[in-house]
Amino acid sequence: MSQTIDDHFLLRYRELLDAEDAAFDQLEHACEEGDRSHFDLEMAAWRDALVKKFSFLRHAGIELPLAVGS
Repeated sequence: MSQTIDDHFLLRYRELLDAEDAAFDQLEHACEEGDRSHFDLEMAAWRDALVKKFSFLRHAGIELPLAVGS
């Protein structure tokens, strides 16, 4: 790991987790409503939140294995 886990790291990661959680809540709500165009927008927002979180971790030197197949 190339970055020290300190208060700044934890604060930023918490912000990213909260953003992901909020985006997922919106995605879930759009799914429940059955609104396809709203769902597509919320799916894009959730994916963006995931990308930001994983990029932050990768930049910190934390590599996560990718699942291959199911």
